[in-house]
Amino acid sequence: MASKKIHADEAPKPVGLYPHARRVGNLLFLSGIGPRNPKDDSVPGLTLSKSGNYNDFDFEAQCHAVFDNVKRVLEASGAKWENLVDVTVFLTDMKRDFSTYNRVYAEYFKDNQPCRTTVGIDSLPTPIAIELKCMAVID
Repeated sequence: MASKKIHADEAPKPVGLYPHARRVGNLLFLSGIGPRNPKDDSVPGLTLSKSGNYNDFDFEAQCHAVFDNVKRVLEASGAKWENLVDVTVFLTDMKRDFSTYNRVYAEYFKDNQPCRTTVGIDSLPTPIAIELKCMAVID
């Protein structure tokens, strides 16, 4: 079965050689989506010092931004939020961020409840604290 690569103009550019999503039949697989701002690649709520240390950090702002970016990729793929069936979440600091993430997640997924896995990891390729990997079924 053939697959179709999908690029979402309204989403942040991928940080490597991969598409935002790939559709195979009625299945949609999203690449890892982070909270970077699509216009300038900034991370909402984050400012770094010249040495690369955090000056300001707002994890809740990153949660809202990552969900907005997932929506952008879904829409560019002809899907909707309600089409999500599986979400894998990567957090760089599980102890610090899980309760905030879980609360914000509940706001977005109160009607649609896809399967979910949350994994704590050491780092991500850009200075973000959360990334989502999603799968959807398109009608």
